[in-house]
Amino acid sequence: MSASRGSTRLRPWQLALGDVVAVALFAPLGLASHHEGVTAAGLARNALPIALGFLAAGLLFGTWRRPGWRRLAGAWLVGVAAGVLVRAAVLGHGFGRTTFTFMAVTLVVTGPLLLAWRGLLALVRRRTARRGSVSAGAGRV
Repeated sequence: MSASRGSTRLRPWQLALGDVVAVALFAPLGLASHHEGVTAAGLARNALPIALGFLAAGLLFGTWRRPGWRRLAGAWLVGVAAGVLVRAAVLGHGFGRTTFTFMAVTLVVTGPLLLAWRGLLALVRRRTARRGSVSAGAGRV
């Protein structure tokens, strides 16, 4: 393994942290778009159950131990949906149309956020690996 590749390889906990942050970003975006103000209480109410659901599903799916798009997609779908259901139960919202509308919106927003983070990470890794192989090849005769 070259030094350049090692510098872009994330440990499982770092990858998990990036994924959870990407998923949790939907909360401040939603709070701001609904003009509710981004507060600690609002973030705890909206981001915490979804982030914890995603984290639990990610651990069950092995998303960070053996990274791959299928594992990530499974953890996203199951974890975000479970987090929304837990949120609805804790807040006493029930499981009616509003909860499932919130679930759909949460999935539609968190999916692209997660893909953007992972896509950016993949792009940085590719560019760094390419630079490493170009500079390694430059010293050869």
